[in-house]
Order: sequence, then structure tokens, then C-alpha cells
Amino acid sequence: MAPVKVTMEVGTDGVAVIAIFNPPVNALAIPIIAGLKEKWTEATMRNDVKAIVLTGNGGRFSGGFDINVFQKVHANGDTSQMPDVSVDLVVNTMEDGKKPAVAAIEGLALGGGLELALGCHARIAAPRAQLGLPELSLGVMPGFGGTQRLPRLIGLSKAVELMMTSKPIMSEEGKKLGLIDAIVPSSELLKVSRQWAIDIAEGRKPWMCSLHKTDKIGSLSEAHEILKVAREQVKQTAKNMPQHLACIEVIEEGIIHGGYNGVLKEAKVFKDLVLSDTSKGLVHIFFSQRATSKVPNVTDIGLKPRTVKKVAVIGGGLMGSGIATTLALSNTIVILKEINSEFLQKGMKAIEETYEDVSYITANVSGLVARKKLPQDKADKALSMVKGALDYSDFKDVDMVIEAVVENVPLKQKIFSEIEKVCPPHCILATNTSTIDLNIIGENTTSKDRIIGAHFFSPAHIMPLLEIVRTEKTSAQAILDLMAVGKAIKKVPVVVGNCTGFAVNRTFFPYSQGAHILVNLGVDVFRIDTQIASFGLPMGPFQLQDLTGYGVAVAVGKEFRSAFSDRTFISPLIDLLIKSGRNGNVASLYPLCCCFTVLLFTIDSGFAGKNNGKGYYIYEKGSKPRPDFTVLPIIEESRRLANIMPGGKPISVTDQEIVEMILFPVVNEACRVLDEGIVVRASDLDVTSVLGMSFPSYRGGIVFWADTVGAGHIYRSLKKWSELYGNFFKPSRFLEERATKGIPLSAPSSTSSVSRSRM
Repeated sequence: MAPVKVTMEVGTDGVAVIAIFNPPVNALAIPIIAGLKEKWTEATMRNDVKAIVLTGNGGRFSGGFDINVFQKVHANGDTSQMPDVSVDLVVNTMEDGKKPAVAAIEGLALGGGLELALGCHARIAAPRAQLGLPELSLGVMPGFGGTQRLPRLIGLSKAVELMMTSKPIMSEEGKKLGLIDAIVPSSELLKVSRQWAIDIAEGRKPWMCSLHKTDKIGSLSEAHEILKVAREQVKQTAKNMPQHLACIEVIEEGIIHGGYNGVLKEAKVFKDLVLSDTSKGLVHIFFSQRATSKVPNVTDIGLKPRTVKKVAVIGGGLMGSGIATTLALSNTIVILKEINSEFLQKGMKAIEETYEDVSYITANVSGLVARKKLPQDKADKALSMVKGALDYSDFKDVDMVIEAVVENVPLKQKIFSEIEKVCPPHCILATNTSTIDLNIIGENTTSKDRIIGAHFFSPAHIMPLLEIVRTEKTSAQAILDLMAVGKAIKKVPVVVGNCTGFAVNRTFFPYSQGAHILVNLGVDVFRIDTQIASFGLPMGPFQLQDLTGYGVAVAVGKEFRSAFSDRTFISPLIDLLIKSGRNGNVASLYPLCCCFTVLLFTIDSGFAGKNNGKGYYIYEKGSKPRPDFTVLPIIEESRRLANIMPGGKPISVTDQEIVEMILFPVVNEACRVLDEGIVVRASDLDVTSVLGMSFPSYRGGIVFWADTVGAGHIYRSLKKWSELYGNFFKPSRFLEERATKGIPLSAPSSTSSVSRSRM
């Protein structure tokens, strides 16, 4: 590995070029920060140095502070490990130093990297360099003075927007805003930066300290109004997350009491936020997502992924067209096969245009162009990559087939028997099934080493998760190839084992069942939804069920009741709703709940579009859903039929107990998934729960959250409820063992059998 270091070279022009070496993104590790202080001090003291240029090695300025330090602080709670960068380095050594400094920015300057550049007296950038302060996405906020300097350079409103959204901008926009002083070709970056630094030193260009600028802040009343609006917005968009409001308060401190006081408050609040549960959860997800790329006996045995140039997608429905879109946008040749011309035409149109035949509207290629997310020329190229087909004649040279038809076992078995015969021997045979055991799908084939699950989440061209399902016979090469495809199409591939529902749907199947048990125990349906939404999921289970249609719930129930009959609850409510003429409502579905289990069944099973708009809620265009109280007599009839209320009377539960009675059974099933080795590591379930099920990322994922709550409390609660309400709540052996021994649920198992995800 290349050494982590900071170098300094002094030219004959009197400019000291200080460079950061810490590949791949020149993260500001503690040795780097110490090295910067040392070299800057040396440059300041040397008589042959007139000015300083700060840059990064390898075409990247800096990706920001080393997040590994956060992990160490989270482990021991000791914030003294966090170096004093803001005051000691950026203010005292750099900005208030005796010699001017220019930041020469190429590639990226993010987080602490950009904050170092803000502490310089000018910033020169190469074209298309990324600039941003994404710290809020990790549960903290800019901690090296960014909350104070950015508003003074680009104006308060835009600075607040960049920090609240954590989205980067390009150097071209930075130039327009005043963040960047000049944009020059990469080949001239150092030359221009050196001259700019000399010009400052010799008085030809202004020596500007951004912390002391006030001209772009505006009046105090204007600032108060901007921050008031920002507070109201984040209360709606960033519930349960303290860092956004904390950041606004720190910005306000600097506006009222001056930039330096703002820097001092920033440093204190930053350390407080590092220790918050939110930061712990978000940092955990950050590292967990990166860990998914390491799969034992796949990525560590010397194999290299093969090139996948051409993919056939069978089925042009919502899932199939979405998968085809994703592949085409990554410059992969796609063959989209359907059973007749009408369906094929619809599938091709869906790739190009908006889904107009369903009332939740999502767009593929044309929608991306309309929202300026995709240039027209790239859209045209993507569309040219897709060819329609009604037979297998174009399958003779495909590298992969992805079957995306309805969840019908005989149909899938027939397709796999056919494609095995017509595809080349190296071709990967993948299915997008969300639930069906892969061994059943491929039982009539002989090429079982090539059969694999490629479970996309709907809408496939937007949702980031790709669940890669392996059987005991799937080859490591096929897994590695599909992982590479997943990364190429900008998905997060997670390798899991084969079982009913796989990792994601299997873990979350108790979610809606727990909600139905609560309703039949007498708890108000709308109160349940409110509490789950307050916890951080996009919506409650009943609104979700409403929006996907009740046929979905029937399909879900059958699948999991067959596989896990010992712990399923059969609620009379769904059948009663259907008999009363209520089928649910698809309107407004996207994007709030596109990631939940039931939606997967909507797409895969062909239920979407069959609903009539009647459910638990009233849906009117342009307004939020309102409870439909005419559903209450139906709920009362369900309670009478279920007959599980103790003594025939509704139970009394707190808001916290509502959340726990719905989510603790999910944790319990996650324990079974861990015990059976369906995932490589517990953190993989955290990633899939966040990216596939919209479990709040700031809670760190389902297993991380469970460890925060404590296995003991979860076990005792489930045991109590199982004695009161039945086997649905019965604690798993894994949970009981961990709770009894005081072992975190996320701790690796030393006694479990070989992981199905590692075979």
C-alpha cells in the first residue's frame, strides 16, 4: 500500500506545494492532519516561502475526514480521539497564517476536504470537480468551519441547501456561486494556482479570509427568515434526526455573534453529534454497505468477473421493463422478450415513456430526461440498446438471462428448461422472483451451477438494492459476474442464501401480520399507522396495504403460511374488506412504499391496477390520505371472527408497545435468518432492510437497531406476548440464546452451520 503522508516541495518561485497522499480519495486521516499542521508551520517559518498551494495526489483533492475515526469513537465513546482541526489548523495555522494559501482542487473536495479549501485564501479548480459538505448524511455536520465559511462565500440560502441535502455541486456551479475563483484545465491547475498565490502575496490579488466576509450574508432579518424556513422544512423531511436542526443553530450562532464564535460552537456541537445514536446508525450503514462487496469463497479465491455485454430479459411488465431500462442505461445490449406483440409493445413503451396505465406514475428514460437527470443523447443511446423479441432466436449469444414474469412456478420452470437449451454454455440463468425457492424453479434443468436469483426491487431502475440469491450449486463465477453487473448498473448487490422469501422478504413477512394481530386485539388501525410512520418508515402497514391492493396481502399470506405455518396469523380482515367491495387503491403509491414486501408481490404477481380506490383511507388528488371511518364496522366484525381479544375487550398498549409488537417479530425472524446462515453477516441484513424495505437508515438497519434496543428486552417482550397471544410471538432459539448469554445479535456465530450465502 502507498504510504499515508503529506509532502511539501518549494519551487524557485517561492511557492510551497503541500500535497496530501492517502489513496484512493486522500481522506483526512489523523496522520494527514498532523502532517498538514507540520508542513504548514514549516512553510510559514521558511524565509524562501512566499505562499502556499494545497493540493491532493492522484487527481483528487480530498474526500473528507477519515470516517474510520468515527467508528473508533463510537466503540469507546472517547471524543478526545477527534483532532482539533477547525481552530488549531484551519483558523490559526491556515487562514490566519502569515502566508497566503490557494487550494488547487481536482476530482473532488468533499466534507473536511472542502472545508480545508474554504480555509485557504483562494480556490482554483479543474473542470467537473465535485464540491460538497455531505456530513449530515453521516449524522454529524461540517466540523472544520464549513457551517461558517460556506454561507459567507455563496450566500446563506444556497449554503443551507447544500448542507441540508448533502448533495455535491460541480466546480462550474461553484464558480458561478463564488465558491471557486477560477476554473482551469487539469494540466494547468498547479501552474495557475502557484501564480495566484504569488499574486496574493505580492498584492495583485485580494488576500481574502472567508470567515470574515459578510457581504453575502444579508441583513439579520433576512437571515432569520431563511433559517426559519429551513427549520420548518427539515422538521418535515428529517424527522428523528438531530443533526439538521443542530447545523442550522450553529449557522445562526455565527450570523448573530460572528464567524469565530460560530466556529467554536460548531466544534462543540460536532463532537456531541458524533456520539449520537443517529451518527452511530448512519456510519454503521455506510461501512456495512461497503462490506457487502466481500463474499467468502467468491471474492477471495482469485476469480475475475467475466464481461456481460448482452442480457435478455423475459417479461416486459413493470419489473421487466424497469430491469431492461437499468441495463440499457449502463450501455448493456438488452433483448426484451414477451409472449405476443401487444405485450411487447407495452414493454418497449414502458422503457421509453411514463407508465400511464397505472395511477402511480414513474418514468423510465423519458422521465429521466424530463427531470434533467439524463441528457437526450444518452437517452437515445440507451433506447437504441434495447431490442424486442417474441422468440428465443436472439438468445444464442447472450451472457445472461433475467426472467421477470409473474410468480407462477410452472411457467418459470418451463422458461428455465427452454433457455437452458437455447443459451450458450457460459450464460447465467437468473430469475427476478421475490419469493420462490430457486431449487423449485430450476428443478427441470441440468445447469444448476448457472441458476441464480437477481431480485430487483421496484421500480428497478430507481431502487438501489439487488438481492443476489445463490443455491448450494450456484457457481462462485456466476455470483461474481452478477455482483459485477450489479455494480455496473449502480446497484448495491447483496449475496444471500436460498429459502422462501430469501433474506429481505423473509425477514419482513411478520411486519404486516403483527399489525393485523394488533388490530384484532382492539388497537386502532390509524393509531398503528401513525406510530410506525413516526418511528421512521415511509408509512404505516395499513396505508401501505391500501395502496398496493388487498389481493397482494392474500398472495403474501399464502406464500408464507405455506412455508412458516408455525408462526403465521390468519386475519379475517382482508377477506372482509374484499367482500365489502374494498380492494385498495394504487393512487399515490410511488415513491413512498415502492420498497416494501407487499409491493414486490404487486409487481411480480400482476395485481397492480386491479384496485378500486376503497380502503382504510380516503384518497383525493392533491391532499393527504384521510382515515375512512366507514371501515370501522368491518374491523369490528374481523375482531369478532378472530376472537383473540382477552375477555373480549381491547388491549391497552402504549405507543412504544405498538412499534415493538410490529417490529420485534421482524427482529425475531431476522434472528432465524442469521441462525440459518442466509446472509454472510448481520450487517448485510441492515443494508437490505434500509435499501430494500426503507427501514430508517439513521437507526442503522434492523439488526443494529435491535442491538441498540437490547436482545434481552426483545426476548422478554416476545416471550410475554407469546404466552398471551400465541406462537406468532414465540422467541426464536437464536434470540433466546443471545439474550440469555448477553451476546449482541450482530455478533458472528461460532457454532452455526456453514452459511448458505457462502457455499
